[in-house]
Amino acid sequence: MWKLIKPRRGNLLAWQLGVLVLVFAVWHLLTAPGLIPPFVFADDKQAAFFFGEPLKIFGRIWDWFVANADIYKHLWVTLLETVLAFGIGTVLGLACGLWLALSPMAAAIFDPYIKALNAMPRVILAPIFAVWFGLGVASKVALGVTLVFFIVFFNVYQGVKEVSPVVLANARMLGASQRQLLRHVYLPSATSWVFSSLHTSVGLAFVGAVVGEYLGSAQGVGYLILQAEGAFDINTVMAGILVLTAFALVLDTLVGMVERVFLKWQPQAGETEKL
Repeated sequence: MWKLIKPRRGNLLAWQLGVLVLVFAVWHLLTAPGLIPPFVFADDKQAAFFFGEPLKIFGRIWDWFVANADIYKHLWVTLLETVLAFGIGTVLGLACGLWLALSPMAAAIFDPYIKALNAMPRVILAPIFAVWFGLGVASKVALGVTLVFFIVFFNVYQGVKEVSPVVLANARMLGASQRQLLRHVYLPSATSWVFSSLHTSVGLAFVGAVVGEYLGSAQGVGYLILQAEGAFDINTVMAGILVLTAFALVLDTLVGMVERVFLKWQPQAGETEKL
């Protein structure tokens, strides 16, 4: 019988960093002029033009954060749009999910409309929001809210529906009011579902902000990438993508930290087998 061995944190981090270094090393070898013979392109300059050169990309990132320090205002705008979209979408999804889960008649009435709105490719709403709210922060937040709302809504709705009938019956036998049921039964049941959706939701809020900036804006990291694409500056485009990726990982890590604080009652992996 196979025994699962959990790697130590230090060893795991070393392996993860090793994979990252290997990826960039291979990338550098394939795009640096004169290091290896080109296999697909007519000359090695074409490879650098299409995929960028890691050293120049890191140099651009250094200029953004250290030498020129001109990216912080764009990062702040993107962060503001992401946080607002994430917060508003989460609150609306939580409220609507609880309401419809506890109101079968309202759920039956609005069910086809919710399904229709969820099936809509919401990215196409970005130009409409730009017309309605302008090219500022509001249009990006609106797009992000539409992406976050349905993820949180469906998870909260399902979490409330999954409440144990035995727990509900026992709480009612003890005289719990509807407010007490909401606080002590329904919300704890939906909490794990909510946090499972937040990891996806924060990424979608981030996508909404960046896509909105890309389609029409005068600031933000998405705007920087759009400007670089217009000038065929692949190194700056790749630098922007790397910055956005790191930014998204930081946001996801913060959500994970909040999740660990609020879900301390949950057993860790493998603890249930020891009981």
